[in-house]
Amino acid sequence: MAKGDTGVRCFQGLLILGNVVLGCCGLALMAECIFFVSDQHNLYPLLEATDNDDIYAAAWIGIFTGFCFFCLSVLGIVGVIQSSRTMLLVYIILMMIVFAFEVASSITATVHRDFLTTELFLKQMLEKYQNPEPINNDDKWKSEGITRTWDRLMLQNECCGVNGPTDWQTYTSIFRKVNSDADFPWPRQCCVMDPLGKAINLDGCKLGVPGYYHTTGCYETIAGPMNRHAWGVAWFGFAILCWTTWVLLCTMFYWSRIQY
Repeated sequence: MAKGDTGVRCFQGLLILGNVVLGCCGLALMAECIFFVSDQHNLYPLLEATDNDDIYAAAWIGIFTGFCFFCLSVLGIVGVIQSSRTMLLVYIILMMIVFAFEVASSITATVHRDFLTTELFLKQMLEKYQNPEPINNDDKWKSEGITRTWDRLMLQNECCGVNGPTDWQTYTSIFRKVNSDADFPWPRQCCVMDPLGKAINLDGCKLGVPGYYHTTGCYETIAGPMNRHAWGVAWFGFAILCWTTWVLLCTMFYWSRIQY
């Protein structure tokens, strides 16, 4: 392939453009995944207690692959400009390895969305919230994390339980075992609070008088952000993979035509 041909220059320009777009997408993917793992909504303790935090693992892989896409795009641009078979061969091999990692990240994030069910968080809440007798240090750590997270969720988001306050009455829970139904039909955080953080009418809250306790569940507050991030990590990753496929194929074609 002669380096001076107009067609070759146009093809080189397309490859360079493809790698510029790929590098920008890699940075965007890395930024998105960093935002996710920073846990802005402080929901990680709920997933940690399930012993299945693969959605965060997918995001960590996304950070790695996003950075690699950016670095390799620079390598690809230099290789195309210099028409270096060695550089482009290294680029192709490394890009295929990163491609495989990003496939794993996207699939993990997609599959894990089905894991975030109401039953999962309900069972966890009933068994761990305010658990006074954890079986070991690990269980104590998880129970304390779940209790702190639920207290914050119910106060900040003005919700109660997973599906609603009836969760605390319909199902057997650790909370009901350690608290009297008459005094604590549901946690105090379910009560409507005044600006000072005190229940505006504690007796009305205990009796379930409308307006004095929160009737909506917290499931959407929990699963909503996780699902959105999982969707972003998965489908943005798939979109990058589609673009990478064409860039790789074109680079392979260009590499095979470079004269020794």
